[in-house]
Amino acid sequence: MAIRNIVKIGNDVLREHCKPVEKFDDRLATLLTDMTETMFKANGVGLAAPQVGILKRAVVISVDGETIYEMVNPVIKKKSGSQVGEEGCLSVPGRYGVVERPKKVVAEYYDRNGNKQTLYASGLLARAVCHELDHLDGILYVDKEIKESEN
Repeated sequence: MAIRNIVKIGNDVLREHCKPVEKFDDRLATLLTDMTETMFKANGVGLAAPQVGILKRAVVISVDGETIYEMVNPVIKKKSGSQVGEEGCLSVPGRYGVVERPKKVVAEYYDRNGNKQTLYASGLLARAVCHELDHLDGILYVDKEIKESEN
């Protein structure tokens, strides 16, 4: 398919609220495939549609480089525990920060064909889900970064 350009911090599109996906069609499938290829090419573990300039509620995640989660209209239904760790973002190149996230999440979403799915995630996958879903509401990890004085 195609490698898309990743939008960088400072671009207003990263601060927008995304609209729900209403059509599960070839355009959506192409977007998800392009996002996955773009994520892997950039050595990321997740990518949200606004990061490629598309204001739709869609993300792709792969924390192991093999299993790929394509999440359309995702919603976190349950959170538990806490983990604090370093995060980076393909839209914030060369920068990392410490962020607190839930240790476990349960997310509901639709796959590329419009089938409802449930994901039970923990650890890095839970962190990635939270990070990418934040993008859909115009939130970047730098907004949640724990500053030195807070430690």
